[in-house]
Amino acid sequence: MIRKRVAQWAVMAVAIPLAAAGARRLSHSLEARRGPSRASRMLTRGADLIRPDQTRRRRFF
Repeated sequence: MIRKRVAQWAVMAVAIPLAAAGARRLSHSLEARRGPSRASRMLTRGADLIRPDQTRRRRFF
């Protein structure tokens, strides 16, 4: 039971941010080569959905 929770935490803490970073990097490299396209926009949108940009800080008060 505890191992399963640790594994889930590891996926959430490591794998998902790496996937978002990979999608963002792939999107930037596609745009650099071929210009903006539907695929590059979808990759960027997916990366933003998974992990929003850290420069924008949300204020809740």
